Amino acid sequence: MKNILDRNQNKAGEVRNLLVAKKVLMVNLISSPGAGKTTLLERTCEELNKKFRIGIIEGDITTDRDAQRLKKYNIPIVVINTEGGCHLDSHSISKVLDSFDLDDLDVLFVENVGNLICPSQFDLGETFKLAIVSTTEGDDKPGKYPMLFREAKAVLLNKIDLIPYTNFKRETFNSDLKNINGQVPLFEISCTRGNGLKEWIKWISKQILSTSSTEV
Repeated sequence: MKNILDRNQNKAGEVRNLLVAKKVLMVNLISSPGAGKTTLLERTCEELNKKFRIGIIEGDITTDRDAQRLKKYNIPIVVINTEGGCHLDSHSISKVLDSFDLDDLDVLFVENVGNLICPSQFDLGETFKLAIVSTTEGDDKPGKYPMLFREAKAVLLNKIDLIPYTNFKRETFNSDLKNINGQVPLFEISCTRGNGLKEWIKWISKQILSTSSTEV
């Protein structure tokens, strides 16, 4: 396992250096299946497509259904099917980067395979990881899967409109998250109803602008 992770880390370094040189922000979206990654990308593309050049890497065990949902935004999308693998790795990312014109991109979103464990362990060369969790999964996710929440640059709590229909406790979720990563920004959102998305769009736009203006 150590050898696998070491090889992955070496390739991740190459990917990261390339993206820094091209001034492309790469965001690694990690969540459980059904937490709302693709819907978040739909809502995000609706707003960011007006002012930024976007690319998407869709990781899934099989099918291209998530990618099909995003085709309407007329942005470059590459699908990686892992054929049973529970995560993407830096080698798979490196192989598909040639499919993009990096000189014509501002941000590259990677929708990782739905899983809170394995994707957290593998550096893709991303600028940062984004943790997405939904209220319908329960309030215990930060406590049970601390690695992801410790490494994430931001956390999105989706489906807040469904809290009245669940046993989700904000106090438990917020307390565990604070103990693990007290400084991480938390965005409480509903991708279907639009709650909190304005704040999220403002934050991610700032990250893209910061990357594009960085001197190499």
